Amino acid sequence: MDPNGTLRIAAVADIHVKKTSQGAFQELFREATERADIMLLAGDLTDYGHPEEARVLAKEITSSLRIPALAVLGNHDVEVGKEKEIIEILTDAGVVILDGEPYEFRGVGFAGVKGFCGGFGRRALGAWGEKIIKDFVHESVNEALKLESALARLRTPQKIALLHYAPVQATVVGEPLEIVAFLGSSRLEEPIDRYRCTAVFHGHAHRGSPEGRTKANAPVYNVAAPVLAASNQLFRLVEVPIGEPVAA
Repeated sequence: MDPNGTLRIAAVADIHVKKTSQGAFQELFREATERADIMLLAGDLTDYGHPEEARVLAKEITSSLRIPALAVLGNHDVEVGKEKEIIEILTDAGVVILDGEPYEFRGVGFAGVKGFCGGFGRRALGAWGEKIIKDFVHESVNEALKLESALARLRTPQKIALLHYAPVQATVVGEPLEIVAFLGSSRLEEPIDRYRCTAVFHGHAHRGSPEGRTKANAPVYNVAAPVLAASNQLFRLVEVPIGEPVAA
């Protein structure tokens, strides 16, 4: 924490750790340790959701990261149905995995969920028609409700939302139009604005835009590693003031 009363947040997503990634992320974690107070990992931590990949990541973290780490899972992390093992491995390495829970660090509150897709604004998919469509929309609604529940339990003036899927369309601009609806859901935006989040971090949109805003003007950062690499960044560094809430 800086003497001027700010918390320095380093955030990255979509690092897609493979079984052969030993040593590949030490620079990332060492630089984050030097420049930030806390590390956020916004999903797709592993390439195919294999526990062996999570063990490689855990070793990278324990050997190089010296600041607290919070994470949410991404769609790749649940690909083979081993997410419980991944959570156990990363938790043993000191990572706090969020899935609808609140977390506080140095007076700043964090709420995290994976999120889901469904589209944005008036073009969002509605729960109408076939049961499989209703189930799809129900998953999107449930993720938004989990985020709302976590934010509601925070009592800090500053609230940070950590997601994998995008809550606004602005940060997926640049992706093929055909897949935009599968990159996020504006249902996630509603609790973010209702609880006046200070900042939002997500990944998933590898070809998206680095920054956008919610309707209530909360900054949304797409921290997918390919997006950051386009501007020669290993992670996005954001300073959050501690104390009075930031005016919307």
